[in-house]
Amino acid sequence: MINRSNVTRAAVSAAAATVAIGLFSTGAAAADTFVPLPGGEITRTLSDGTVVTVRMVGESANINPSLGSTPAHRNAWVSGSAQVSVSGDGVGGKIYPGYTVGCQVNISGGGAEGGAEGAAGGESGPSGGVTTGGNLSLGAGQAKSFYILDLEKADDYGNEDHSKNNKFKGNNGSVTWADETISLSGCGGYAQARSFVSVEVETENVISWVTLWGQPFSLG
Repeated sequence: MINRSNVTRAAVSAAAATVAIGLFSTGAAAADTFVPLPGGEITRTLSDGTVVTVRMVGESANINPSLGSTPAHRNAWVSGSAQVSVSGDGVGGKIYPGYTVGCQVNISGGGAEGGAEGAAGGESGPSGGVTTGGNLSLGAGQAKSFYILDLEKADDYGNEDHSKNNKFKGNNGSVTWADETISLSGCGGYAQARSFVSVEVETENVISWVTLWGQPFSLG
């Protein structure tokens, strides 16, 4: 007489053992690391008395330490929201969100040091060297900045044009992004990234820039 319950238990145990052996033989993949970030806020008064406030809220990064299966590869998915408020009448502006990424270089001082190309910073506008898109290749001591926006629209002649900013009119503007990719290759040492939001504000009297930097975070 066959005890069916014993047979069932034995089959389940054998299946579990097979799964365990498979996991040990292939090796478990490195888990992603979710990093909540504090965001920030900056307020500046322009020369004509206009008050500009830039906020970063809901900022986070999801880090995959080695998507390319080598220590020189990093991948992250970043999210956040930039909010701008401007006092006065007849105002508006453009919002340029982006990130600076460094390989074995300090990027915590309000910009990228050690040979950064086009890092946005201070009260000036973004440099022309800032790229678009987060597919980067960096060696030790290098850093690059990039914009996350690539908005397609028609220019004055109906031709295709691409914009790196979100334009707003009036006292308030915002940009929200989710799971934008930072893909870094070539960096054999530690790597960091940090967000920035540069805002060009235009009033009846002045055109000025205000830049808010986020907190640096490790890419592994």
